[in-house]
Amino acid sequence: MPEEPIPKHRPVRHGPYPELTWTAVLLGYAIGILITVSLGYAALILGFSHEGSELAAILGFGVLRGILGRTSIVENNINQTIASGVNSASAGMMFSIPALFILNETGFSPVLMVFACIAGSFLGVAFIIPLRKQMIDFERLTYPGGVAVATVLKSPGASTHKAVLLLIGIGLSAVVSVASHVTGFEDWNVGRYIGMPTYMNGVWFISLLTVGVGYIAGRGGVAFIIGGFVCYWALSPILARMGLLPSAGQLETMSAEMPEYLRLHLFRPVGIGMLVGGALTGIAFALPLIVNAIRSMQNAAQARTRLSADEMPIRFLYFGIVGAVIVLSIVAVRSVDQLGLARGLLMALLGTVWIWMAGVILSECIGRTNWSPMSGMTMIGVTILILITSGLGDSARIISAVVVGAATCCAMAQATDLMLDLKTGYLVGATPRKQQTGQFLATWLGPIVIMVLIYVLHHAYGMGSERLPAPQAQALAGVIEGILGGDVPVPKYAAGAILGVLLSATGIGGLGIQVGLGFYLPFNIVLTYTIGMLLRIFIDWRKGPRYSEEVGIPIAAGFIVGEGLMGVAFAVYSIIAGLAK
Repeated sequence: MPEEPIPKHRPVRHGPYPELTWTAVLLGYAIGILITVSLGYAALILGFSHEGSELAAILGFGVLRGILGRTSIVENNINQTIASGVNSASAGMMFSIPALFILNETGFSPVLMVFACIAGSFLGVAFIIPLRKQMIDFERLTYPGGVAVATVLKSPGASTHKAVLLLIGIGLSAVVSVASHVTGFEDWNVGRYIGMPTYMNGVWFISLLTVGVGYIAGRGGVAFIIGGFVCYWALSPILARMGLLPSAGQLETMSAEMPEYLRLHLFRPVGIGMLVGGALTGIAFALPLIVNAIRSMQNAAQARTRLSADEMPIRFLYFGIVGAVIVLSIVAVRSVDQLGLARGLLMALLGTVWIWMAGVILSECIGRTNWSPMSGMTMIGVTILILITSGLGDSARIISAVVVGAATCCAMAQATDLMLDLKTGYLVGATPRKQQTGQFLATWLGPIVIMVLIYVLHHAYGMGSERLPAPQAQALAGVIEGILGGDVPVPKYAAGAILGVLLSATGIGGLGIQVGLGFYLPFNIVLTYTIGMLLRIFIDWRKGPRYSEEVGIPIAAGFIVGEGLMGVAFAVYSIIAGLAK
């Protein structure tokens, strides 16, 4: 009996599925720029950044499958790896470089800063690759974020539907952002209508981006909002009852309103202390993971002879590491004139060692708990770098330390991002070597995008302003001022640090940092964030977690992207309008 002919409408595939293709690379760059701009903007408002892999996977399927008709899961995995690799700079640089603007130390070279961050990113990728086999193949660490992205990649039909929902979210958020900006209606003082005292600060931030972040966090954001509500709806009434708040006349003399006074003079310093104390406690609790990480490195070294052809050759990594160290050394020496060759080389070597240690520690932490104490590792690294520059002027110490510190922060972000993506690839059958190549291809673009974004946003809004609080950078700036002996509210910092230590000692990952962010951020942001969080909890209860993930999260992610892009667009417009005058 003759075989039935294959229907013409059924495509016949020959050879392996497309994986590391130019389509995936270029799409990864495009989506990477999109999410880097939007998530970088969000990081300056809320003090934390999203990893971006799931968002990149959803957008990737929308383009690859919905527009181009390409169905390869592993090709989209490469797109998602590159896009999230580009976005890694949003955490690495937004947590560190804005501190220079907050401290009015803007005499650094942005070109050298970009090269430092690229070199650091390259080092982070290179150092973490030898651990893939041990942490993922042998130890089978969970990496919950990587598992979540693998789930998206395995359901391409659902992902295409999610892409449509994401675009709807982008459109809604963009419309609200434009209307808010044009009308000037950026805050809504609900407390005025219900007779709420001014010290309780019943003002809501008009921001779908903030609602979207709260929705994605869900119950995980409870600690964050607790910090804000304790400040304004518990401590403020107590202080008012005790007569410890300034009078209207005193506020007028200081040219401040009550909520602003409370945040700047009381809650923010305590919040910075909590961020530092919580982060350092997280590092202390990570010590057992450090031991495991060292064992992993030893086991990986023994397994090198058994590495398959799917792994990137170790010799290539050695050359990459040496090249990146040389670049980092040159950048350190050239960052300020006073530094000198010997001290610049020492900073580069210490930065390189810290990149290795921090990358290994953070990869273990995020693999086991899905929580990364990156801010604490950054503060410790910058502190070490400032201490070895003693004897120089304050500006030289600050700039040189933050330049190298930003490079180490980018390295940590790249290391954790790559391990998450490699876990995803392990679950969907991707080739590790091609993923690693994709991550290397992504390292150069993110620092350029973020550096331009930082200058644009600072020129338009000002780093550390109410519009761009930059909490992590503010905390770093506070630590730097403390080291250099500036006018720092030490008792408030100390009280916050003790609080952060006690909260983090409960064993709940990042609790001190999350509550500290609630203390630090303007309460109008916390109130709006609460809407998204409560909405997620309600939908989980009424519709189920699956509905929240399939419908709610893509729309919430669209809220973040839409407002982020509009915020940057308005910043660019304000600069162009200013130049035209």
